[in-house]
Amino acid sequence: MVTPASRKPVVRYLIEHHGISERAACKLTGVSRTAFRYTAKPSGDDVARERLKELAEKYKAYGYLLLHALLKREGLVVNRKHTYRLYREEGLQVRTKKRKRLYRTRVQLPEPTTINQQWSMDFVSDQLINGRRFRVPNVTDNFNRELVGQLVAFSISGDRVARFLSQLGETRHLPERIVVDNGSEFTSKAMFEWTEDTGTTLQFIQPGKPTQNAFVESLNGKFRNECLNQHWFRSLDEAEQIISDWRENYNSIRPHSSLGYLPPLAFAQQAA
Repeated sequence: MVTPASRKPVVRYLIEHHGISERAACKLTGVSRTAFRYTAKPSGDDVARERLKELAEKYKAYGYLLLHALLKREGLVVNRKHTYRLYREEGLQVRTKKRKRLYRTRVQLPEPTTINQQWSMDFVSDQLINGRRFRVPNVTDNFNRELVGQLVAFSISGDRVARFLSQLGETRHLPERIVVDNGSEFTSKAMFEWTEDTGTTLQFIQPGKPTQNAFVESLNGKFRNECLNQHWFRSLDEAEQIISDWRENYNSIRPHSSLGYLPPLAFAQQAA
């Protein structure tokens, strides 16, 4: 059976290649002008599917739960099973390399009850395409998991860390304490003097116990997987810009599972 839908390309061909009017072309092919002009509206499933593919392309390291949170925020899906079905049908499985790891007992940090009460800080390193390595100290607020700030540089001394933290303090209150490891930057004279001047305490974890700084360790993993591992950096300026863009997305858009799939800034606003 020849349907009106199958005749529409013929009508279009007659109009475009033979200069026949729409009325005449429709009459010749037996298609009503209403049927020719009709365009089916995409179903909700189609819209969600296309948006899911767009988000998966943009956020290559996101699994279906984070993508589901973004789709739900846009009102395109309701339950996880719907998202997971579309995710599987489109073959959007995240491919990650399994790394050997030592499993250590996690130490429970005291839970902060408000922002700027307890921060955590740690370093991550990477390299430019020419092989030159750079470092990034990550500072996170342990209450809402906000990435408070990052510094991108080839070399970072204790004095540089102190100046960096003071700069963060110009736009927000410094915390009561910052959880850090025993790196030379944090045990330096410059950092000792900074704590004396500001009243902020450095809470040192035990040597060889990174899980005692679990908040920032979790952040470091996301930062490496979703940002550093996704790019080749040609210069320090380029790395700084890409990292800055990722930080803005992390704080404002990226869902966080421990915050009820809200981004950090939205969670802080809700808790205020």
